[in-house]
Amino acid sequence: MLIENLRLFLLIVEKGGLAAAGREIGLSPATVTDRLAALETYYGARLLTRTTRSISLTDEGRELMIGARRILAEAEETEARIKLGVEKISGRIHMSAPSDLGRNQIVPLLDRFMEQNPEITIDLTLSDGYVDLVGQGIDLALRFGELADSSMKSRKLGVNRRLVCAAPDYLKLNGTPSHPDDLAHHNCLIMRFGAITDQDWIFTVNGEKRACRVYGNRIANDGGLIRAWCLNGYGVALKSEWDVRDDLQAGRLVELLEAFAVEPSALQMVYPAGAVQPRRVRALMDYLSKALQ
Repeated sequence: MLIENLRLFLLIVEKGGLAAAGREIGLSPATVTDRLAALETYYGARLLTRTTRSISLTDEGRELMIGARRILAEAEETEARIKLGVEKISGRIHMSAPSDLGRNQIVPLLDRFMEQNPEITIDLTLSDGYVDLVGQGIDLALRFGELADSSMKSRKLGVNRRLVCAAPDYLKLNGTPSHPDDLAHHNCLIMRFGAITDQDWIFTVNGEKRACRVYGNRIANDGGLIRAWCLNGYGVALKSEWDVRDDLQAGRLVELLEAFAVEPSALQMVYPAGAVQPRRVRALMDYLSKALQ
């Protein structure tokens, strides 16, 4: 029963409430409350701080969340080895990726991975905003840029260049910018990352990094939509090379201001530092690393 209560506790954290967790697995609110109380009694500590609108983890609750994920991962891996044998993997992998990269590059790879491992379930979150890996129970995330969170570990997949691009039809009508300052006279397609609107595009000018403020009439929090608008000739976009590589090769988009580009950053796999990665997650990491490099 302890294992089941630990699973329920993690589900409460992931869903953000007792009632939502109960609905997910068909338990009444009273039953969820009783089982949480039993878990708190067992550990002799309050695990959650609850209000009428939200829950938050206590220090003891956060410690248990990390430990519970480790315990459950080891239990699931042992069960899979007994039932399926050493060579097979099974279970759910919860993964996160940027929307455009995930939809166009990662999903086809996941499809092939699942064909090779039919006992695997993939729970994929596509988001260009901030995703709380620990709070949402995500095993693995793909991220652009360098790792800043010390509670995470990372594994580099390759380099990523952010580049300015536009469709040939847009450039015919509006001209081609030859300097970052020229973007002030162009309609720029602006990405929003959570609450942050990415209007300060970084360039290298005279050997130094410089931010250029851009403006436009289309703003979205979805990289795939920014790319679609760019392809349709609605403006100039700042995109990761991974997202528009095929479009550039096919001539659907044209790279602009290449002489002013900044140094490439990284494409990385990121995962919680304190978690024990189940064999299925390690297998997917190895598969993606080989495929993307």
